[in-house]
Amino acid sequence: MQDYFYALADAMFSKLGGDEQLLLDFSGEDSDFVRLNHNRIRQAGYVAQRRLSLDLIEGQRHAEASIELAGDLEQDLAQLGVTLTQLREQRALLPEDPYLNYATEINASEYHHDNTVIDSHQAVEQLIQAAGDMDLVGIFANGIQYAGFANSMGQRNWHSSASCNFDWSCYLAKDRAVKNNYAGFDWQPVRLAEKIDSMQHQLEMLARPSKTIEPGSYRAYLAPSAVSEIINMMSWGGFGLKSHRTKTTPLLQMVEQGRNLDDSVSLREYHGRGLAPIFTGSGFIKPDHVQLISNGHYQDCLVNSRSAREYAATTNADYEFPGALDLEGGELHSEGVLKELDTGLYINNLWYLNFSDRNSCQLTGMTRFACFWVEHGEIQAPVNVMRFDDNIYNLLGTNLLGLTRERELILDASTYGQRSNRSMELPGILVKDLRLTL
Repeated sequence: MQDYFYALADAMFSKLGGDEQLLLDFSGEDSDFVRLNHNRIRQAGYVAQRRLSLDLIEGQRHAEASIELAGDLEQDLAQLGVTLTQLREQRALLPEDPYLNYATEINASEYHHDNTVIDSHQAVEQLIQAAGDMDLVGIFANGIQYAGFANSMGQRNWHSSASCNFDWSCYLAKDRAVKNNYAGFDWQPVRLAEKIDSMQHQLEMLARPSKTIEPGSYRAYLAPSAVSEIINMMSWGGFGLKSHRTKTTPLLQMVEQGRNLDDSVSLREYHGRGLAPIFTGSGFIKPDHVQLISNGHYQDCLVNSRSAREYAATTNADYEFPGALDLEGGELHSEGVLKELDTGLYINNLWYLNFSDRNSCQLTGMTRFACFWVEHGEIQAPVNVMRFDDNIYNLLGTNLLGLTRERELILDASTYGQRSNRSMELPGILVKDLRLTL
């Protein structure tokens, strides 16, 4: 794929004239997808797709387009030639773009995954065997993702990454289920078996009569999957330079009023994880990481190329929404969280999150799947679905009791258009008060 992309790039650059510049942004994948229901394969398929985005520039005017590639050099070049002509025609009618910003210094890079691509057949066979007669439903995605960049000034960048992502639930009856995720760059059958054994134990707990608790504040442990939903809401405009300068960030009180999180909270965008490329679609090289929050204090913003031009800043991201978050762990041990919780709520998942007050980063949402009532370090009963309403300054600030040492790598399971390369590595958190409203 790398040689093919560069061959296309060289051919396209030879068609330019005058002061034209051309940016080419390539993405692709070779992925296996397997859907399971009742722990049996219901649908299996393989996807090979390639997409090329073009940005044709002359001065401060530019026009963009994206096309799907067939993989045949002659056919693709013919389509690209037509597209180039159309972009020239469109560009002539467009106004100058005051925030157009692309890399003019040449910074080449090349990254190839060093892990062996997982055998999908063997992996699915192992997970079916491990789940036995459980009512398992989910999707397994596995394969190689590609990204490339080239411009007519001579820059070349390439990235490939091999990973797998298994997102699944096991149902007991009606709305009672346990949800889990196993993702990473290699396949570890022992780790998968541990997760399925844990789910089996939680399903046994779900079979007990459920408990309804009154609205109020409760001591609670939130597993990494639940924490990911909270961090996702923080990320909705929370870390972008544009949202900060326009005062639309939900972390406005943190930035302007001196509100902070607990000293143990350090959050960064970690571009060095290897799943997403270290270069942007406009040719800028991302730093190894961007420290968003350091010891509870807001530090840096994510800056895309357009915001960099508008606010005279340095580009450090492709988008102003995190794509590779990393929340530092703490001192709690995962295997001891029930003892540390003592009496309160054990929350595996949250859903339907939204802002109840965006300016104060106040969040509301529902508990989901396996949520349990714990007494004296022992699970007593599943808890009926409840709504919470609390803010980030409580959950990760004044009410935070600790974060687990162990963290979980969570890959975005989205496959809309193509497999997502977004990821998070998160600990679980223990809070002394989580406010439930109904």
